[in-house]
Amino acid sequence: MRRVGFLIWKELIELRQDPRLFGLVVFAPILQLFMLGYAATTDIRNVPVVVADSDRSAASRDLIARFDSTPNFSVVGIVSGANEIDAYLERGRAWMALSIPPGYGEALGAGRPQAVQVIADGSDANSTNIGLGYATNLIAGYAQELAIERGGRTGGRAPETGIEPRVRVWFNPRMESRDFMIPGVLALLLLMVTTNLSAMGIVREKELGTLEQLNVTPLRKSELILGKLLPYAMVGLVDVFLVLGVALLWFQIPLRGSVWLLLVLTLVFLLSTLGLGLFVSTISSTQQQAMMTTTFFFLMPMIYLSGFVFPIENMPAAIQTITYLIPLRYYLVILRSIFLKGVGLETLWPQALALVAWGAGILALAIARSTKRTA
Repeated sequence: MRRVGFLIWKELIELRQDPRLFGLVVFAPILQLFMLGYAATTDIRNVPVVVADSDRSAASRDLIARFDSTPNFSVVGIVSGANEIDAYLERGRAWMALSIPPGYGEALGAGRPQAVQVIADGSDANSTNIGLGYATNLIAGYAQELAIERGGRTGGRAPETGIEPRVRVWFNPRMESRDFMIPGVLALLLLMVTTNLSAMGIVREKELGTLEQLNVTPLRKSELILGKLLPYAMVGLVDVFLVLGVALLWFQIPLRGSVWLLLVLTLVFLLSTLGLGLFVSTISSTQQQAMMTTTFFFLMPMIYLSGFVFPIENMPAAIQTITYLIPLRYYLVILRSIFLKGVGLETLWPQALALVAWGAGILALAIARSTKRTA
């Protein structure tokens, strides 16, 4: 016990002598606690809904107002026909669509049954299930109010409801959560493997002293950085093919988009992860520091705030603003859109452009902080 006590005392002294490591140990868990407290929620609020109102009657406007007045939904657009809702769902501007057919108000006034179609983006099966439940309950409650009101006017028993909700789910009709999660696992795997390997690989060279031997060679700084990062990019691509094989052949995840577009945008994402790993290596002196810095200050915030687990739309407005700084957010949208929606670059160019900007920025910052001696 005496030897253990001396060892504990030594570790405490080393912790006090390394302010950066002390900050990781003390402040990082607090930061994670705050992020989880705000972001880790399964409640669904303000689900974006686009309405195709082909009736344009007082009754249809009343139904739209019911959706817009509840905290569970937010009407983001009203279009004239069902053919105009595709763009909202494909680009993620709306999670659900409500289609009100022509003659809805007239049929409702006459007490005839009338179908109202609810279309949902099934990419996120969990959130879609909850949103569909909200929509079904809202329509059923509204129909019951109409039936009671009609019964009161006629002085008799309330008739049967005149609204029949019909539900369709796009992009993930089976409502399988793994179809939504497995593409995200690919993104998470790439982020963790390439960032950690590139950061710790360079720092390990520092610890062993072999980086000093490279420093005295005729290699230029750009050549040294490229030679250190390219092997990890190749490892990342191998992981991509392995995960794609398992996802497509074992889990039967649909890949509706272009595999070549997926690979090209994956290379763009690797630019971000490898640049991040290089940046971490410039601010870390030991492998332990590199691992903890990568995990607590980059990987875990990206997982929480990227939409991998928790919907971004459910987070507070301030936290949603921060998520625009997370490259994983854009790559997740790209992966899930290519896998489940089959869209192309004409839809995904904003995410691709954001990834290019983020990767170029972090790589330029890492190179600026690097020298041939401390790369």
